[in-house]
This record gives sequence, C-alpha cells and structure tokens, in this order.
Amino acid sequence: MMNCNGQTSVPVVRPATQAGRFYESDARLLSHEVDSLLARHAQRSDDEDVAALIVPHAGYYFSGSVAASAYARLNPEKKYKRIFLLGPSHHEWLDGASVNGEVDYYATPLGDVKVDCETARQLIQADSVFSYQPKAHDREHCLEVQLPFLQRHLGEVPPIVPIIISTNDFSKLKRMAEVLKPWFTGENLFIISSDFSHYPSYTDACEVDAKTGEAVASGDVEQFIATIEANARSGKRNLATSACGEFPIITLMLMLNGQYQVKHIMYQNSGDIGDHDHSRVVGYHSFAFIRNGQTRTDTEFTLSYEEKQMLKKIAYTSIKDSLNGKPISMFNLQSSILNQKCGAFVSLHKQGRLRGCIGHFGEDVPLHEIVAEMARAAAFEDPRFPPVHREELGDIDIEISVLTPMRRIQSLDDFQLHKHGIYIRKGYRSGTFLPQVADEVNWTKEEFVGHCSQDKAGLGWNGWRDAELYVYEAIVF
Repeated sequence: MMNCNGQTSVPVVRPATQAGRFYESDARLLSHEVDSLLARHAQRSDDEDVAALIVPHAGYYFSGSVAASAYARLNPEKKYKRIFLLGPSHHEWLDGASVNGEVDYYATPLGDVKVDCETARQLIQADSVFSYQPKAHDREHCLEVQLPFLQRHLGEVPPIVPIIISTNDFSKLKRMAEVLKPWFTGENLFIISSDFSHYPSYTDACEVDAKTGEAVASGDVEQFIATIEANARSGKRNLATSACGEFPIITLMLMLNGQYQVKHIMYQNSGDIGDHDHSRVVGYHSFAFIRNGQTRTDTEFTLSYEEKQMLKKIAYTSIKDSLNGKPISMFNLQSSILNQKCGAFVSLHKQGRLRGCIGHFGEDVPLHEIVAEMARAAAFEDPRFPPVHREELGDIDIEISVLTPMRRIQSLDDFQLHKHGIYIRKGYRSGTFLPQVADEVNWTKEEFVGHCSQDKAGLGWNGWRDAELYVYEAIVF
C-alpha cells in the first residue's frame, strides 16, 4: 500500500483520541447514539444543494442534537468528491493553518476515514499560509468529533481534508479563502467546526449568541467581525469568546459571493441540557449554506383536492379523539406531500368567529402529524379561548393553512401583500402574520409589517427595520 508520501508502507492512522471522552468509544453504543440524534431531525434533504455546514464540537451529550440538526440537511444519496473540515486550534497558536496530509486515515470506533493527501499537499504548495504542524492535530477534538456523524449519515464517507486554522491576521484568512475557493464547488462539502459563546451566564449567552447568529446568517463577513468585536466590548461577565471557530467561519464567509442562502437551523446552550449550571454555559448554533437556485421554491408545493380533504379529516379526528380521551389516530398515508415536513396553522371558527388558532413554522414534522397536533392545540390550548366542548364540535369550521418553506428577504420590495405571509425575528422575539390577514384589513405592506413588528413580535413599529425578515406562502382551505 502507498502512504500519503507515495511510499509503500503500513498506512498511517491518526487514532481516535476523543473516543470515550466526547463520544462513545464502543462502536455499537456510538452508532446508537448518533442514529438517535439524527432521528430527532430527520427530514427531506434531496431538495437543497448544501455547500457548507457550521456545526458545534462539544461532547455529544451537550451539542450532539445541534450538530445532528445540521447533518440531517445533507442528502445521504449525494456523492461528494471530498469533504473539507475546518476548525480552530484549542492547543496550539499557528498564525496560519495546518493541513494534516501526513496521515492516511482518521480513526473512529466506526472505522477509518480516508484523508485526501494529494489535496492537502496542493494547499501547502499553493501558499505558505498553509503548512503541517503535528501538534495542531494530535490532541485536537474539533474535527474528529464530526466524523461519526458523517459515517452514520452518509455511510461511505469521501476523503477528508483536515484543516486547523489559528490566526487573527485578516490578510492571511483572506489568502486561505482565495486558495480554497476553487474547491468550493458542488462536488465538495465544507464543514466548519465551531462552538459559540464560552462561559457567560445562561441569559447572557442567549443574548450574545443571538447577535452572533444573526451576523452569521447575514452572510456578511464585516458584520460578523463587527459583532464579535462588539460582544467582546459588551462587558458580559466570563465571556471568553463569542465563537471559538471565529477564524474558520471568517474563512468560509470570505468564499461566499452572494450566491448562497444561509439557513439558521438550531440553537441551544449547555444550560438547556439536563441540570447543567446556568451561571457558566457554552452556546451551540448550526447553519447550512445553500447554493441559490437549488432550493425548493414556493410554487413547487401544491396539494390536491383529495389531500386537502384528508387533512381536514385528520384535523377533525384529532379534536374528536381528544374529546373522547383517546390518543391522536394514526393514518396510513401514501401521499408523499402529506408526509413532507413543513409548517401549518389550524384555525377554528364558530359561527364566523375565531374559536382558536395555533401553528408551527418548523420543517421538522410530517405535514399530516403537524396538522393533527395543531388542530388539537387550537381546540384546547389557545390561551385566548376556553377549551372546545363536545357539544360545540358540530358547529366548528376548520381552516388549515399549509405553509411553504420560508425564504429570507432583505427588502420589502421582495414582499407581496396578500400573497406572502411575513415572519419577523430579532433575538428572542418573533412574530408573524399569515398572508390572509391582509384580506381582513386595509393596510399598506409597510403597515402590515409595522403592525406585525409591533403587535406580534413586540419590537415596536419600526423594529422590523433591523430584524430578520422572512416570507412564505400559505395554501389555505
């Protein structure tokens, strides 16, 4: 066998140094652990061309679910040529980047993952900002912990290019991005390993991480750097960093050219896990970078008459079963649309008056299940109304609004009154108006968005101007 240096020898394998520490060391237990985490976020993945992910790298107990939420976005049927793994150095200051092309494989309890030694050599030859420094990789966990997710979700993992980045010299990060950009194509995947806020209180972490997350989602590297610097000046107690993978994230953002949509997937911090101390936490975000022109569009999502009638039946049965003290009935559905994961609202009306309305935006539950859950919630959990009684059921009209995937906009020029719903998010606050709200009021689109910002999100009349704006359509029946 030829090793990475072109010599016939026994393969060089980097050992799984973090097995038994950050994740299970037993292959069977590790498989079960990773599969369970991925199952929480199972969803359609063949409709998006994922260019890159940002994922955390703490122990699976703390950040495994957030990491899995990103890996679940990958289409397991897609065959990548190679995967670039970019992460920060936790042990060595490099003032550059170290590419590990001196080993043939990275080991995990699930097997060995091949290293693309040739690409590693090409990077080192392309610019002196890349080198190989063994100590940067020997004990480093940020890349190793990503491998079991790839092994379980993709099955056959393509060769990896392991890169540790450790420099605050912007000119060097720019050089790295310029060298890497020719590989930033549809045949390759980039995975950026980073946790976010380190060691502030739970409340401060949520505030800081929200700002950092918004900056990442903007796709604007200058905004990201400015946010990191503003967080450092904020005086938050025990805040050691806003993102330990700041430099790999900057490198990724420098490769973007406006042709990518950034999707924020999930946020948690260690204070959300079990009984962990809330006085000192670490934050975890996940993001997917999607190539524009390859994402699912609103107009591709349609429902037939039969599918609409089935959803009405499911909603009615859910309410009836709850009144009879039964669990929600399970339906054997052949329709791929009804099994697709998307958001929905269920509104109940009695004699023309609203009797309850509850909805869910997330694309994490099959449509037929979310309709059943939202129907029951609208009937019994809307705090504005008393629970629906058995004798009312015959007088209740059910209206379902199935939501197309949300799309971020940068200007109200991209918002169409009566066609689009609006979703506004800033920090912890968010609010929405369904498209049909415009049919009930005589507002301009500026008034529509202003009322949503003020009345629903609690951000004030003009709060939407520096918030995240998303539009979606609703199929109402």
